[in-house]
Amino acid sequence: MAARPALLAALTVLLVCLPIGNRDVSASVHVTPADLGSVALVLSVVWRVRAFARLPWTPLWSLAGAAVVGLAVATVGSQDIGTSTAGFVRYLQLFVIIPIAVVVAMRDRRDLRLLCGAVVAAAVVQGAVGTWQVLTGTGASFAGQNVRAIGTFGAQDIMGMSTVVGYGLVVAIGLAVVMRGRARLGLLTLAAVLVGPLLLSLSRGALIATVGATALMLLATSPRIALRAALFSGATVTVLVGALGATSTVASRFATIGASLTGPDRSVSDRYELWGTAIAMWRDHPVTGVGVKMFPAYRDAYAPLHLSSGSDVADPGLTFRHEPLLSPHNMYLLVLSEQGLIGATAFTALVLGLLVLTWRRTRQAAMPAGLDGGPLVSAVSVGVVGWTVLSFLAGDIGGPSTVLMSVLLGLAWTWSAQTIPGMGRGAGP
Repeated sequence: MAARPALLAALTVLLVCLPIGNRDVSASVHVTPADLGSVALVLSVVWRVRAFARLPWTPLWSLAGAAVVGLAVATVGSQDIGTSTAGFVRYLQLFVIIPIAVVVAMRDRRDLRLLCGAVVAAAVVQGAVGTWQVLTGTGASFAGQNVRAIGTFGAQDIMGMSTVVGYGLVVAIGLAVVMRGRARLGLLTLAAVLVGPLLLSLSRGALIATVGATALMLLATSPRIALRAALFSGATVTVLVGALGATSTVASRFATIGASLTGPDRSVSDRYELWGTAIAMWRDHPVTGVGVKMFPAYRDAYAPLHLSSGSDVADPGLTFRHEPLLSPHNMYLLVLSEQGLIGATAFTALVLGLLVLTWRRTRQAAMPAGLDGGPLVSAVSVGVVGWTVLSFLAGDIGGPSTVLMSVLLGLAWTWSAQTIPGMGRGAGP
């Protein structure tokens, strides 16, 4: 694998699917099989790091450096440097080290296909397990019934399956945009099938992120295709929801999206309160924040008294328990509260800068005649970054699926940095 480190990148993606059993979510450090896979990936490309000097210049290198500086400042200013140092290492791993390792590992279109194939395969596995859980009543508890699809992640990582399926769906559509014939038809069919497990996950944030990311991808490649896809997707969702029943758990769950502002349910209300808590922390520590990974330590001092202390989780393999709310469930507000304006500005510039660069390059590649037969990961890169940016509005980093996010950000870095030979418009898939 040292000769082709892309194999380790694909393996890291697949290791995300391995169940890790019950874990203490309040522990400062968690090491998962996917983390070990990422370490192997990084070690496999260390000897090739000298090639970094020959990589085409991209503003991402400067933005990543600024984000590291913001992290370091917040870590040094923390009241618990030990805990913040663990957080510093985690952020560095996810947003700098793994993405750069992926950039170095990706050498040609075969590597790109391998990595994208691993993401789609992981989504299929999670979707199949999640669907089976719903059919057999062995999913996570929701409204007193075990009807929520969670894949291999368990009730403690309720967003894991929806994250993997959401990314897989976006990758499948992104590949379909640039491929032709039976490959395109097969990928679109697979994407339509993955819509079912995504809905069964009952994750409103993942659904919104997937719809938004798909729209970004299609608008970046062809507004005409975007319109046709919108009609097709609307019809597909209508049929699926209709088949499940208008009064089903799925339909009633996603109907609450429209009421999130006017009549939020308890989970949404708690999330709003957590957002206010994070903002209150930032107001008292505006420049450098309270310290990396210090939100849980400061939460009770800033949270209103009526905020729920945690969420109830259960599944057939996990006894009922009350899990503490350890973050504001908004990545941007988490960074703002823990790293202040310095860290939040640098972090937001990094993720939005990646989105702008991938969008711009994809738009350039799409003109004048679309992307058929063009760069393989052009649309995929816009989609996965868009999914990440949108999902951060209602979630944050945590759990094994976060490593998948990191690998896919590396894939987008690869596209934005133009490091792959043979990625011109005439190259075949």
